[in-house]
Amino acid sequence: MTISTTATSLLKLDAKPSPGVYIVGAGPGDPELMTIKAAKLLAVADAIFYADSLVPPQMLLGTKTDAIKVRTANKTLEEVLPQMVEQVRAGKVVVRLHDGDPCFYGATHEQMDALAREDIPFEVVPGVSAYQLAAARLGLELTVPGLVQSIILTRISGRTQVPDAEELASLAAHRASLCLYLSARHVETAQEKLMAHYDGDMPIAVCFRVGWPDEKIWLVPLKEMATLTHREDLIRTTMYVISPALAAAQARGQGEGVRSRLYNPDHNHLFRGGV
Repeated sequence: MTISTTATSLLKLDAKPSPGVYIVGAGPGDPELMTIKAAKLLAVADAIFYADSLVPPQMLLGTKTDAIKVRTANKTLEEVLPQMVEQVRAGKVVVRLHDGDPCFYGATHEQMDALAREDIPFEVVPGVSAYQLAAARLGLELTVPGLVQSIILTRISGRTQVPDAEELASLAAHRASLCLYLSARHVETAQEKLMAHYDGDMPIAVCFRVGWPDEKIWLVPLKEMATLTHREDLIRTTMYVISPALAAAQARGQGEGVRSRLYNPDHNHLFRGGV
């Protein structure tokens, strides 16, 4: 069962959301990139369960002083779930705070399944993902007309296996804008698979803790991806952006470049007649 009244009640001044679990995307780490809805929920939450290894402490600065705050990095679902259920059954508003957006790599599927079995209402509140902030930092559009029109969010197989149909080499064959998560520990293998389809001299971005105070982003050729990763000792919270759009962005201002049809004067559509 899901909460159906929250979207309306949160728009009303001083209204408190209904008791339940709100699975909230904290965004990449910058508190200013949290959604208004997420900030409102955190401000009124009675209990907050947060992934402290991935959510920086400044995300909790606007919470109630008497709110229960539970760090979950060292806990199992079996330890966390009963506490969330207990709080909701006591009429409390519970925020389950995840980094980025809860829709991928957040282990939220099993949480929602467990909450449903306990008949606990829940709602998912989306957040900004690291790949979106990385693109913004790079001044990058990941879908450039005539060059690339698809974005792939994926990871390489590690302790969590990737299905055979989603093996990195097969995805790289599309030569789309590919954002590679959770793969720094296997960077040599990832680089090898990527170079089977992308030019080794193509620029890529290596993004570390995007949105955190110690954020770092490097631009290097694909063939130096593993070397840079090891030199900087990157193991966790690292994402790679592999895209033909990066080379196009670096050439910005040199010549006319490509453009979309949307704002082209000789292109007509529903809202604008053609010339």
